[in-house]
Amino acid sequence: MDLSIVIVNWNTIDMLRDCLQSCYRNLEPLDAEVVVIDNASSDGSADMVESEFPDAVLIRNSENRGFAAANNQGFTRSRGRHILLLNSDTVVHGDVLKETVQYLDAHPDIGVLACRVLNQDGTMQPNTSQFPSLLNLIILSSGLWRFKSVPLFDRYRMLNWDRLDARDVDVVAGCYMAVRKSAMDEVGVLDEDFYFFGEETDWCVRFREKGWRVHCAPVGEITHLGGGSARKLNFKRDVMLTNATIKLHHKHHGIVSATIAWILLLLFNGSRFLFWKVYGLLTRKEAAQHRADHFRKVVAEMPRCI
Repeated sequence: MDLSIVIVNWNTIDMLRDCLQSCYRNLEPLDAEVVVIDNASSDGSADMVESEFPDAVLIRNSENRGFAAANNQGFTRSRGRHILLLNSDTVVHGDVLKETVQYLDAHPDIGVLACRVLNQDGTMQPNTSQFPSLLNLIILSSGLWRFKSVPLFDRYRMLNWDRLDARDVDVVAGCYMAVRKSAMDEVGVLDEDFYFFGEETDWCVRFREKGWRVHCAPVGEITHLGGGSARKLNFKRDVMLTNATIKLHHKHHGIVSATIAWILLLLFNGSRFLFWKVYGLLTRKEAAQHRADHFRKVVAEMPRCI
């Protein structure tokens, strides 16, 4: 089989339907399958897949196992030479699935491949980046990344690159992440210690350590709508992202790097809490008070030790 498309879902029934429709509409001429892992959704997503997409392989979880563990479940059921991690809040366009398979077949040293990703308004969405090193964390937390005309400040998110030419990269976002099955067999599956966020970054590092290229090429486009499962997490999203970043530094660079990352993220979230708290008191604006409460909760739930 050419391709196994693995989609993890949690309470995104309408987006999931659109995603699946776009996949099945654009599968030919591939020998392909779609595997959906539902993480105990309460919105009827699993029943919708079963009734409207009977050809899909459906795995129903009785609890939300997180992104990494659910994808790993999908991998065990996949039969393709290549496996595509695809977010439920995406729509695939044209020949991107076929072109992805052909590109991987033509470049046997590539272990991970991304395509060009668009926002809903058609603008380019940055879906590749450098590893979130301490320097990159400083650039991000200080807001210097907004000065994208300065190459040093643009290095992490690569905003000046339109993704219309092929390049090797450090990290590929999990919204569209095509993986060579033989490479995955060598590298291993996603690290389930990363519940949500960080798992694809860790995976890309591990692929590169084993000598596989992590790559982005103009093989076609998808639209990544955003606002799927992650948005439903509210402040928990930032908590998970913060904790995942610290864990990445601990795993790949040791305790000192993780401690510095913890300090940087504490300063980042703490300073934003103070700003919105003062601004809310001065202006009496409810939105500012909500933002202050958001960052207060993030700080409160940051790990107390590395």
